[in-house]
Amino acid sequence: QLKILRSIKGLEEVEIIRPGYDVEYDYVQPTSLRSTLETKLIEGLYLAGQICGTTGYEEAAAQGIVAGANAGNKVLKRSPLIIGRDEGYIGVLIDDLVSRGTLEPYRMFTSRAEYRLSLRQDNADLRLTEKGFMAGIVCLERYEAMKKRRADVEGNVARLMGTFRTIDRWTEMGINFKITKSSEGRKKSALDVIAQPEVTLAEVEKAIEMDIFGQATETLLSYSNAPGDVAAKVSGIVAEKIAEKSEITPMWARETVEAQCKYANYVTRQVREMETWRKNAALKIPADIEYTHEAFPPLSSEELEKLKKFRPENFVEAEKISGLTPHC
Repeated sequence: QLKILRSIKGLEEVEIIRPGYDVEYDYVQPTSLRSTLETKLIEGLYLAGQICGTTGYEEAAAQGIVAGANAGNKVLKRSPLIIGRDEGYIGVLIDDLVSRGTLEPYRMFTSRAEYRLSLRQDNADLRLTEKGFMAGIVCLERYEAMKKRRADVEGNVARLMGTFRTIDRWTEMGINFKITKSSEGRKKSALDVIAQPEVTLAEVEKAIEMDIFGQATETLLSYSNAPGDVAAKVSGIVAEKIAEKSEITPMWARETVEAQCKYANYVTRQVREMETWRKNAALKIPADIEYTHEAFPPLSSEELEKLKKFRPENFVEAEKISGLTPHC
């Protein structure tokens, strides 16, 4: 190492305080494991961590959760805990290992996940709490709290999706976003408005609330000279409408509701792209294709190297090559 460093111009007299070192260890080829991390050869033996070919504390901890839960459930004769690729990064990690194997220490990168827009920290409880509860590693109290939050998230997203104003009206309400001439006069839902850059859930809900109060005030003023019983009835109806329509998303659901609004169109497109990919998975790859940066600019050197080495005949074979990310 010292010779290499001193061969670099300007580092001829460099000293190393602590040399780097290499760690080598034996591991079990992870394709010999089930999705539960139980070995196929020895029933009841579960593996997790470096022995599965991974590197990193988080990767080991993730496997430990799944292997530990499944070992316990095996003894209790309960259903196993299996997390899908679309449900969590743990699912991506384990599926990559058991279906593709690995020839080098595996690390979990977000780029390996096809559905990473849906795998966010704000919705981790909505994705995984029920699975944890069914596997016996999440308590009832926490499960009930998640169900309440999920209902709040779904209810408020549906409310925003069903709240419409014309683009001109949104602008009058103080919500500014880019529009084209052809879209003037059209209606947009509150969800669509929140999806715009630099528009927040808080300002949209505040604008809706002020708009409802403004309409209510106009209605009450129009009946100000009406007989007492009519005015009282109208006041009651207006009060009910205000209470019904001027809802504000609770704090514990706000981040997830806003994220769902922001990413809704992207998630839909991502799912559509994955469906298209699955339909085209059997398409043949030309045998004489050249894997170069000029031909495939988005691919990394590592991905191009592996494609050159294995030369897959179709996309199904390409998907099984360890180290290739979904975007490849």
